[in-house]
Amino acid sequence: MRVLVTGGAGFIGANFVHWTRRHRPEVELTVLDALTYAGSGESLGDAAPLVQGDIADAALVDRLVAEHDLVVHFAAETHNDNSLSDPSPFVQTNLVGTFTILEAVRKHGVRLHHVSTDEVYGDLELDDPERFTESTPYNPSSPYSSTKAGSDLLVRAWVRSFGITATISNCSNNYGPYQHVEKFIPRQITNVLDGLRPKLYGDGLNVRDWIHVDDHNSGVWAIVDKGRSGETYLIGADGEETNRTVVEAILRELGQPDDAFDLVKDRPGHDRRYAIDSSKLRTELGWAPQYSDFAAGLRATIAWNRDHEAGWRPQKDATEAKYAKAGQ
Repeated sequence: MRVLVTGGAGFIGANFVHWTRRHRPEVELTVLDALTYAGSGESLGDAAPLVQGDIADAALVDRLVAEHDLVVHFAAETHNDNSLSDPSPFVQTNLVGTFTILEAVRKHGVRLHHVSTDEVYGDLELDDPERFTESTPYNPSSPYSSTKAGSDLLVRAWVRSFGITATISNCSNNYGPYQHVEKFIPRQITNVLDGLRPKLYGDGLNVRDWIHVDDHNSGVWAIVDKGRSGETYLIGADGEETNRTVVEAILRELGQPDDAFDLVKDRPGHDRRYAIDSSKLRTELGWAPQYSDFAAGLRATIAWNRDHEAGWRPQKDATEAKYAKAGQ
């Protein structure tokens, strides 16, 4: 199988490449990545050949798709805070880029797996017992989540209107190796390692449903192997935690008091709670997460960041300067 991985130098995409190398060595991989600030060839090493380019470049995408059997589409602008300050790259990459991929797979008869987010469903109340399912109505609340919702709907339309072979997955919040320090968990870990106090938006009680990136990627492969075209599958590991609880666990693991953090002004439109019901993936495709214990996965992630400072150090000062300017 020849697989084109878009966004394969980003956090989840690079981990997908490494997971595939470990577990599916017979697969031939090619990575297409624009190498924006969030992508790094160093994250890939020599795990797969890298083509630097934009997924909205129709000629490049057409040529690459024609040479592969499957496209796994991770490429996206993903950081909510950035979408609030400048939505335009999110429209270009998440909508126009996905359209470009869809036209290429339609032309060449290549299968597509489209990777998306649970944020397309909006949020849940803290005391709501419900969780997101594949039938939950879309209710995005930011430029990021709305463009991802739009990209999901484009894929569905191309399946129905043009008969392409495609599946979609919506996943909860990922954590693990190679994640950019602008994201919540690596930012707090590297703050503590640098002697800085972690920062929490609002009251810190927003809930996220955490999943280790390796579990996400094993779920993607389960869908590629056994999923039905036109279907959506939710990938989650029952990892609901408040942001405050996560920060307290990081502080304890690094030998600091539980309350050694600061509350900062809340992000506009900050979703309150995400929670995924992954029963369909588990029941129909037989998938299960390896990191069912969030604490164990978090400890491994803390250890990785401690041991790989060279990977995140070049990003850290600029990231903290940007947050400081915003009072966060």
